Amino acid sequence: MKKYILLFIAIAFLSGCDKDTYNNNNKYLPNYNFSIDIDTNLPLYTPLQFTANPVRISQAGIGINGIIVMNTGSGYTAFEASCPNQALSSCSGLTLDGINVVCNCDNVSYSLFTGLASTAVQYPLKPYRVQVVGQNMIRVYN
Repeated sequence: MKKYILLFIAIAFLSGCDKDTYNNNNKYLPNYNFSIDIDTNLPLYTPLQFTANPVRISQAGIGINGIIVMNTGSGYTAFEASCPNQALSSCSGLTLDGINVVCNCDNVSYSLFTGLASTAVQYPLKPYRVQVVGQNMIRVYN
């Protein structure tokens, strides 16, 4: 009987886990599938070899308005380059500001380490998956 109770508790616990933290159900930002391999030996991406040097990638088909990738010192983060709390428009792009990005529509600042805003907002930055492939290759995908 105790085995069944433990099994029930384990199933209940595991079913409550969020299996897809990268699909944040943001009503402003659609989920587009993409994948990009980034070679950090290339001059455009060499800042990613060092901590706290974000790179914006605005290649067509990568994210909605591009992506922003940063080496955090313990790994990499990648976020959508669109304001997470604004409908897509001409002002909804993010501007790099050191280790933060700022939404051009409402001037809210977001950390590229955590994706969280400096003020209370509904949505954090939209994260993308990052996989280190080899010594100098990073794959970012949704």
